Amino acid sequence: MSQGLIDVRFLTVAEVAEMMRVSNMTVYRLVHSGELPAVRFGRSFRIPESAVLSVIGASVPRVG
Repeated sequence: MSQGLIDVRFLTVAEVAEMMRVSNMTVYRLVHSGELPAVRFGRSFRIPESAVLSVIGASVPRVG
C-alpha cells in the first residue's frame, strides 16, 4: 500500500540538521545535490522524515 501525503511528516532544514548532527548548510547541500529529496514551500524547504531516516540508515555501517 502506498503512503499518502496525509501520512508524510515533513521536517524543516533545522530539524534535519539536528537529527543528522550536521549544519544547516550541509542539509542544503544534500538537498541541492539530490541526495536528500525535498519540497519547496515559498523560500524554504521541507524534507520528508522517511527520506532522512533512510539516508541516516544507509550511512550507518553494518556490524557482523
